[in-house]
Amino acid sequence: MVKTLNFCLITLGCPKNQVDSRGMEKKLLQLGYRPTSTPRKADIIIVNTCGFIEKAREESLKVAKELAKKKRKGQFLLIAGCLPQLWGRKIAEEIPEADAFLGTKRWMEIGELVSRVVESPEEKPILLGDPQGPSFDSDGLSTTWGSSAYLKISEGCSSKCAFCTIPTIKGPARSFPRQALVEEARRLVEEGVKEIILVAQDTTAYGLDRGEKDGLVTLVEEILEAAPALKWLRIMYASPLRVTERLIQAMSSYPQICHYLDIPIQHAHPEVLKRMRRPYNAEKIKGLVNQIRQAIPDIAIRTTFIVGYPGETEEAFRFLVDFVEEMAFDRVGVFVYSREEGTPAASLPDQVPEEVKEERFQKLMAVQQRISYEKNLKLVGKELEILVEGYGQGLSVGRSYRDAPEIDGMVLVKGKLKLGEMVKVRVVEALEYDLIAAI
Repeated sequence: MVKTLNFCLITLGCPKNQVDSRGMEKKLLQLGYRPTSTPRKADIIIVNTCGFIEKAREESLKVAKELAKKKRKGQFLLIAGCLPQLWGRKIAEEIPEADAFLGTKRWMEIGELVSRVVESPEEKPILLGDPQGPSFDSDGLSTTWGSSAYLKISEGCSSKCAFCTIPTIKGPARSFPRQALVEEARRLVEEGVKEIILVAQDTTAYGLDRGEKDGLVTLVEEILEAAPALKWLRIMYASPLRVTERLIQAMSSYPQICHYLDIPIQHAHPEVLKRMRRPYNAEKIKGLVNQIRQAIPDIAIRTTFIVGYPGETEEAFRFLVDFVEEMAFDRVGVFVYSREEGTPAASLPDQVPEEVKEERFQKLMAVQQRISYEKNLKLVGKELEILVEGYGQGLSVGRSYRDAPEIDGMVLVKGKLKLGEMVKVRVVEALEYDLIAAI
């Protein structure tokens, strides 16, 4: 009798990686492999790595090397995702104990790779570059947890930002077939999902590679028509260049679309933006944000900024701080610039010292913490609908439409509420990032 092998899949990085991991898991389950959450019990360990910035690479490499160190006889270790795609065959030198390597573009070949490793352990295959078969696979569209799901609508990015490695890792933008996405959304809702979160490197670029204009809006409308029972549809990673009047109109018209928009801006000073190769300016951003707020008064806008970019002077940083103060975004993520080998920004002059980067990070985060607290104070006494996600120490934990999972705040409610339910609560207290509420 042939032994059924167990696999343990460890995912690092962003929601897009989580979706790829779910796709790999489906492939292995279809082939009869059994999942386990414990690496030491697994016959096959797969680490889906992140390589977006230096800290992410360090974490991925640390996890992979720790697993390699503990690897027992007869156990197989596969390194997948960004690190193999970014480093190529050099990854084998970094982790010689690993048995195989799989790039981001070929995750759908995980089944064949595992079979090769098990049957010929001395081979140590490295699968990089474009896939041998079709680049689209319906198994890699979504991943679900609780009553929420990420739905990945495209892969890759065609933007030319000077600091970013994503085009190197993922390739140019490729929109997934609309009908497949609509069908996946319908299936998710039928299975009880209440919140679908659209993710991609740039969701607003959806369909551009096929010559479509406002392809994201068309997709959203078709999803809502096919799955009318969906409670929340959340849009992440929207380029400021492509937030159109039609998208704003759709967000204000369809009650299922969360009044929440994630618009990464990265900076505000014109010279820094020029060096970043970001083709817009602070005045246009102000106009866009004001347009959105006028059309959707209760909108929660999230953005991200990079501090310490090459050439960012004290004046440029102060310009950014003043911009954040003026715009009072609801949610802000701040990143310290990471010098990525092979990107145009890595060779720019006037690199900012690490201690200055860290100081600017702390200053900008302190400004946003105050803004966030002031925003939360205005919610005290108001009703919000929350999606209940957990319970512990006498408190139920949920999220409102204002909160994307993993990156934003939470709503804490005394007592035990049913997981996965959507409940109306009244805000009774504000914290810097979270809210306290009561039934």
